Amino acid sequence: MAFWEFNINFKQLWIIIGIITVLFLISNVLRRKVGIIRKSLLPTAIIAGLILLILKSLGLFELFNIDRKEINDFFEAMTYHGLGLGVIAMTLKSATKEKAKGKQVDVFNSGLITVNTYLVQAIIGVAITLFLSVTFLKGLLPAAGLLLPLGFGQGSGQAVTFGEIFETKHNFIGGASFGLTIATIGFLVACFVGVGHIILMRRRGKIKDAEKKEFVTTEVVASPNEVPVTEAVDRMTIQVALILFVYFLTYLFMYGVEKLPLGTFGNEKVKPMVWGFNFLIGSLLAALLKVVFRGLKKANLMTRDYPNNYLLNRISGFSFDMMIITGTAAIEIEVLKELIVPLVLICLIGGIVTYFYVRKLSYVLFPCYQEEAFLSLFGMLTGTNSTGMILLREVDPSFETPAASNLIYQSFYAIALGFPLFLLLGVAPEGPIYTLISLIILIVMFIVFNIVLFRKQIFRKKDKA
Repeated sequence: MAFWEFNINFKQLWIIIGIITVLFLISNVLRRKVGIIRKSLLPTAIIAGLILLILKSLGLFELFNIDRKEINDFFEAMTYHGLGLGVIAMTLKSATKEKAKGKQVDVFNSGLITVNTYLVQAIIGVAITLFLSVTFLKGLLPAAGLLLPLGFGQGSGQAVTFGEIFETKHNFIGGASFGLTIATIGFLVACFVGVGHIILMRRRGKIKDAEKKEFVTTEVVASPNEVPVTEAVDRMTIQVALILFVYFLTYLFMYGVEKLPLGTFGNEKVKPMVWGFNFLIGSLLAALLKVVFRGLKKANLMTRDYPNNYLLNRISGFSFDMMIITGTAAIEIEVLKELIVPLVLICLIGGIVTYFYVRKLSYVLFPCYQEEAFLSLFGMLTGTNSTGMILLREVDPSFETPAASNLIYQSFYAIALGFPLFLLLGVAPEGPIYTLISLIILIVMFIVFNIVLFRKQIFRKKDKA
């Protein structure tokens, strides 16, 4: 897979890292000191990524004899691996009692809202690109619209992964940049529309100004059973080793599948999909490692709690920040000229429908904390979990409502229920007929999941009748 190969030598690598570091620090200062940027709630990583994209377009890296294609390949690889490493770090975290505080029904409903929003985004995206591909833009990949839920709902990591697959396997020129642009626009939608919603609701009196006080985290830095500071190995080193160990197993699994004789279908469909699901395979292997740890502890063969939630959070945050920076910078503006019409239509219509759909569901299903639920879910479904948390803190700075817990724990239900959507990514690009069949399947799934989501309202009306 292309994401595991790039022609950057050690000297060039340090130049790139140095530039990213400087721009990130400058962006952090801009976000803190420039009022309009601070009020927009744009993440520092997005600001740094946009600045890096502009400088790359102006020829910054050519000054250091770094080829444009080489730097783009590196940025795309960083985005791909940032997603995988970040998800593994999140999965390795030990479960806490916080889950018991929230209602499982609300967590399940949050997961269903996530999947349903993926589906409605996929339906909008596919319907637009399928129509354009058979009418005005004959060269457009009919299934290109599937990158909308990946870019908006999953972020730049998945957007570049499947954009690259569409590009190399299905001749969708500019596929990676198309997906990355959708992801970047998603972040902008999350921040600007989210902030606009907060301002509007405050004027209407539906959101009260939160008390301005310093946010104090209750996150535990270390538990009594973890590796003590006096040990010969540092806790941070252990966390990095665990993450890299799981990612090494992930690579071995994908490499093993690559070497299997799976025939024409397997070589053309299964193998690229497996490389595209590095984050999901890594997550499953990380969960399996946690099961092994629990078994060893029960057998008294292991006495320490090696995963440290605090440090794993920091590592995942770093990985996702790098994913966002490099994902934004990897966009190739030149190749998007022919794709500007579908890009604008997909993002505009997708953003509008996502806003009103998530808002409607949040207001109906979470009557006790409507705005908190909406802002957290909308921020996540157009950006990432971090964006959802940023918006949530504007109206619930101490996380007193269950909205934060719902956002954290809904991912299991979202992955389980949304897995068929990922399978369609290997089928839909085969041609207009396959894309149309996939669109019908998406619509059926959307209807079924909405019935499940509104089960109480539907069956309550039948009982009254």
